[in-house]
Amino acid sequence: MTSMTNDSWATLLSGRNGLRSIALAGGVSVHAINVYLVTTILPSVVQDIGGLEYYAWNMTLFVMASILGSALSPKFIQSFGLRNAFIIAMVVFMVGTACCAIAPSMLAMLVGRTIQGLGGGFLLGLSYSAVRIVFEKALWPRAMVLISSMWGIATLIGPTIGGIFAQSGHWRLAFWSVIPVVLLLMLLVCTQIEPAQSGGEKNVKVPAGKIAVLGLSVFLLSYASLSDQWTINALGLAAALVLTLLVGRADNGSTANLLPHGTYRFGGTLAVHYLCVAFLSLAIAIEIFIPYFLQTIHEQRPLVAGYFMASLSFGWTTGSFISAGRSPKATQRYVQFGPLVSALALILLAVLMPLDLKQYVGGAYWLLVPLVCVGGGIGVCWSHLLTRVFHAAPAGQENIASAAIITVQLYALALGGALAGMLTNLSGFVSPGGAVGAKSASAVLFLVMSTGPFLATWLIYSKRKVSRNTVE
Repeated sequence: MTSMTNDSWATLLSGRNGLRSIALAGGVSVHAINVYLVTTILPSVVQDIGGLEYYAWNMTLFVMASILGSALSPKFIQSFGLRNAFIIAMVVFMVGTACCAIAPSMLAMLVGRTIQGLGGGFLLGLSYSAVRIVFEKALWPRAMVLISSMWGIATLIGPTIGGIFAQSGHWRLAFWSVIPVVLLLMLLVCTQIEPAQSGGEKNVKVPAGKIAVLGLSVFLLSYASLSDQWTINALGLAAALVLTLLVGRADNGSTANLLPHGTYRFGGTLAVHYLCVAFLSLAIAIEIFIPYFLQTIHEQRPLVAGYFMASLSFGWTTGSFISAGRSPKATQRYVQFGPLVSALALILLAVLMPLDLKQYVGGAYWLLVPLVCVGGGIGVCWSHLLTRVFHAAPAGQENIASAAIITVQLYALALGGALAGMLTNLSGFVSPGGAVGAKSASAVLFLVMSTGPFLATWLIYSKRKVSRNTVE
């Protein structure tokens, strides 16, 4: 490890550190860009190869595979070393991307998306874990900021690449364009990361069984969503909830646990804030449908529709900056009212999206207001919720607590995607389909998904009320 003299940006971004920074930030960026790229081109994909009823599965399977990949990354580092682990992750990601590019049907596309998600999850976990392995401790905070910022950059690059290829009628080239970038990153990894670097972990335990059961719960809900009978949908939802509860019961007190000890104490701080993370993540699950609704209902071009979708992430980033560094009293207000803003914005989307907005000045651009507010409401409270998780984590469980945030977020996003697929399919997304089906599906989706942020608001209010009464 190279010796550092200070913790400045210049030190992080110069010389060999700079090349390593590009490699790690690139690992996150190819995963993040791919998320927005695929969401943008997906309406063009279903027009070409069909499979509208499996629309939401593209996100659901990708995210669940990402959870597995992220959870396995520490074991890969221990078993193969950091360099080889990165190479394996990149090969898996490229194989999945190539499968998507040549997919003749939606089922083949879903296989590719699952492989892609596994490789992307590896890359996410490895990139974050590698920070403390390849850099001096003084550079860790800046390196984490650099890597995390790639999600913001992805909201600009992903829709641009996807929109350009979709509008030109060559959506498959959008996937092929990613592979040369991954190959360049692989070259950086091979030349800048030492083969023996492993982080020093011994006997890393991976709760693979519990993750597999969570994956099964998402699959059952997704499979049930294909039916037009509400009884089968209800059974799928009930099965998913039961399996989730069983995993929680098995995880409580386990040595290879997903969530830190104390999480499962009813009404506890960790339980409340992890639930808030899950409920707010449900609101994000609407993202995958935004481009389709805009193209089908409001006749927007793929590039424009992609940027509409990215405006949710823009609102999130803006909200994070607005609430950063505020007083404890102001922070409490952000945490209390941020989820409420998101919930009300989703209800506004449910009203506006089905309307013919061309008759009004500004047309479909009025939709940017609730989209930015959905993201902004989450952004102003998100970092503060995570900070509270860190503070509430038991001694010795801090790393598990931070890793669990990603697990909870991604699982809720996968479950939310499956639920969104069920809601849209039941409300006309596939039959009658077209603009008529999209209008009814959008109203139902946004209205039901608003319950997530509403529940987060209620949890935070109840927790604060209990804490105040306890003090008094």
